[in-house]
Amino acid sequence: MPARVLLDTGPLVALLARDDFRHRQCSEQLHSLVPPLLTSWPVITEAGWLLRGSEPAVQQMMTWVNAGIITILPMGDEAIPWIMTFLRKYRKLHAQVAGASLAYLAEREDIDTVFTLERRDFSIYRFGRNRRFRIVPD
Repeated sequence: MPARVLLDTGPLVALLARDDFRHRQCSEQLHSLVPPLLTSWPVITEAGWLLRGSEPAVQQMMTWVNAGIITILPMGDEAIPWIMTFLRKYRKLHAQVAGASLAYLAEREDIDTVFTLERRDFSIYRFGRNRRFRIVPD
C-alpha cells in the first residue's frame, strides 16, 4: 500500500503559483507521490488566502479537491483541545493552526509523511508517542 501523505500549505501554494521559486521542486516531488494527498480545511484556507491575487490558482486548487487529487480529512470539535495543546507546546516556533491540524491528523490517522516546505518546524514537531515526521521533499 502506498504511503499516505499529508499536504501542507507551502507546497500547495508553490504547485499552484508557477512563479514561486519552489514550483519546480514541488512539481517534481508531486510526481513521486500517490494521490490523494491528504490535508485539512485550515491548510486549504491558508493557501486560498496566500493565493488570493490569482483566481485561476484558487480555482485550480478547488478543482484538485473536487477531482480527488487532494482529500480534505474531516475534523470536528474534538480536534480543538488537541490543537490548542499543540499550539501552546510549540509557541516558541510560532506554530500555526494549519500545521497543528496536520499534526493532529497525523496522530489520528497514523500518517507519518508530510509534504511541506517547513522543514525546520516539522522536524521538531512530534505526534503520537514522540513520533517524528518523514518530510518530503528530501
